[in-house]
Amino acid sequence: MRSTSPNASRRRSAAILAAAILTVGVAGCGSSDSPSTAQAGPPASASANPDAGVLGIRDPWVKAADKGMTAAFGTLVNDGDSDVTVTGATTSLSPMELHEMTMKDGKMVMQQKQGGIVIKAKGTHALEPGGDHLMLMNLTKPLQAGDEMAFTLTFADGRTQQFRAVAKPFTGAQESYAPGHVEPMTGTSATPEMSMSPAS
Repeated sequence: MRSTSPNASRRRSAAILAAAILTVGVAGCGSSDSPSTAQAGPPASASANPDAGVLGIRDPWVKAADKGMTAAFGTLVNDGDSDVTVTGATTSLSPMELHEMTMKDGKMVMQQKQGGIVIKAKGTHALEPGGDHLMLMNLTKPLQAGDEMAFTLTFADGRTQQFRAVAKPFTGAQESYAPGHVEPMTGTSATPEMSMSPAS
């Protein structure tokens, strides 16, 4: 019996070929780990891998210190099409705060940065001595030059990202903190000050 015409046979072959191409294409897309491909997916897939690189972090480092306070620095790079806001940072060696330097009564004063650190789309934001930085409030053990620390950044949308930074000796900014200011800030009454004069 001839129940199928030549046209129906060709259509069935074309459908099988199209299904095979689609399967290979989907498998190829699923194996890609590039950040640009992840951005094209739905928001649910972005939150499924919270440690995927939200930002690039260039030259991360921490000021070596024996005790008390120190800070982490580097350049935050946002290659995305929308602004990114860092709202917090953590490490196992110390409580942390996001800090900024600002002029107050003729002095450079360090204070907690309200609203987080915003990195504009396609832009960079420097974390540096005398500017915005990630403040370690009270080291639980000495941090010596060459030691490596792990940090976790938290973003306004709930995502997180880990990075590592190496401790370096640095004497360019000599911090002097208000007496008794060794615990995380709860207000602005105990505000550390920073003198920008070079070390002797």
